[in-house]
Amino acid sequence: MFIQDANKPKPQYNSEIPPPNYMVWAILSTIFCCMPLGIVSIIKASEVNSKWMIGDKTGAKSASEQAKKWAVISAVVHITLGAIILFFYFVILLGTISA
Repeated sequence: MFIQDANKPKPQYNSEIPPPNYMVWAILSTIFCCMPLGIVSIIKASEVNSKWMIGDKTGAKSASEQAKKWAVISAVVHITLGAIILFFYFVILLGTISA
């Protein structure tokens, strides 16, 4: 039988769940949307887990929110620029057809 040492410290388990890192969204926004903004999102997403592990919970939450923000901005920029390009394409196309 094993005797447990009463003075031995018991492992501490963090019952809190770390914030989401949004890495998948960051990678997808980099590949399919605006690359420079997606890269910023990847950098912020990679900071979440490391900050959480060293105990910087507010920094991890902040990095998580920023990763999400930059992924969304990347997608919005992509959709906006795509809509503008399509608009001008159809204006030019209709202008050449009607002329």
